[in-house]
Amino acid sequence: MRGSFLVCVRTMELSLIIEALLIASSEPLSVDELARLIRSRVAEAEDVHQREADDGAEPADLPDWLKGYAAVGRAEVLVAIAALNESYQQAGHSFSLLERAKGWKFYTQPQYGDFVRQLFPGRKPERLSGPAMETLAIVAYRQPITKAAIEAVRGVSCDGMLQKLLDRDLVRIGGRADLPGRPMLYETTDLFYEHFGIRSIDDLPNAAELRKVKLPEPALEAVPEGEQLYFTDVASDGPASEQDATVSDDNQPYNDENK
Repeated sequence: MRGSFLVCVRTMELSLIIEALLIASSEPLSVDELARLIRSRVAEAEDVHQREADDGAEPADLPDWLKGYAAVGRAEVLVAIAALNESYQQAGHSFSLLERAKGWKFYTQPQYGDFVRQLFPGRKPERLSGPAMETLAIVAYRQPITKAAIEAVRGVSCDGMLQKLLDRDLVRIGGRADLPGRPMLYETTDLFYEHFGIRSIDDLPNAAELRKVKLPEPALEAVPEGEQLYFTDVASDGPASEQDATVSDDNQPYNDENK
């Protein structure tokens, strides 16, 4: 019974440490990084203790609770995060911890998004047309992918759609393909994961199945060696249609960032 109690207390202490780290950090923190930071604190305390002893002082022993975190790992951190989220839910808080591509971060609950958005009056939800969403979906499921391969699937030119996605930082250029002309490869960005609330491509619906579907073969196209990273001649999509989709954060950040 006493052993279970001590484990519970240790988890609560670890949860509060992780909570403090995530509140203080301006960036998301991964599970591995959280564990490393905690172990680093223990190592620092041990170094100070040893230096004081070497100098002839008689430092007090490190507290057992601190020494217990010397080998903290992923599993303990995940249990502590789960305990935090459970406590937030039971207390009816307006925020929780969510994991995204870069790590864990505080986010407000979706139902408070309209209120939080008032903090950022100059930023409105981005609207993407149906063709732009189609292009984004192809990139997301089959990345990294060339423009010719995207056009082979859609059957039309996608210069304007790609430029729109590049401008909105949902897609980026991830390199060049080992093909004639070295065409550019497109992939999704960290902002894409933030917008759609996923950690990786594997979280997309039917990701495993759709990534195996054979795509039409793109026509071989010679790409000039001096091809620019961003298109300069962008076609306009015209007014938004009824099929327009809104790309917005369902979960608003708890801190002062609104990504």
